[in-house]
Amino acid sequence: MERSVATYEDAQLVLKLYELRREEKLRAARDWFISKFSPASIDDVKAVSAAGGSEYAYYRMVTTYWDMAASFVVRGVLNADLFLDSGGEMIVVWTKLEALVPTIREAMAAPNFLVNVEKLIAGSANAQERVQLFRQRLAAQRLRAAAGAAKS
Repeated sequence: MERSVATYEDAQLVLKLYELRREEKLRAARDWFISKFSPASIDDVKAVSAAGGSEYAYYRMVTTYWDMAASFVVRGVLNADLFLDSGGEMIVVWTKLEALVPTIREAMAAPNFLVNVEKLIAGSANAQERVQLFRQRLAAQRLRAAAGAAKS
């Protein structure tokens, strides 16, 4: 999956992917996904899907963007290490959905949902370590949120 040395073309593709992330609607979608979307079950994903509207569009935009970007690495077009240097957000997206992915694939008839992200992370020890860190951060955030809700 990975080439050992990044090339100038790899750097150009990473810059292009970064530029795409700055597009106004994708930026709004990314902000929603990271700061407001915290699915605890398939029901949370189904609720966003059933509601339609901007949140469902945001969900689709973020997940398909990161799976497309990961496909470049999986297909050997882009150096994995270089991509992962700036791919922390993709790892957060995976970490938020990881436990739900098998159910999402089955319940929503989407067998290829985040398959490239999954392959990329599975093929990189660095990415797997970062997933562990993000799991810990997300667990701590959930505890803080639960404690705040209990005080209200």
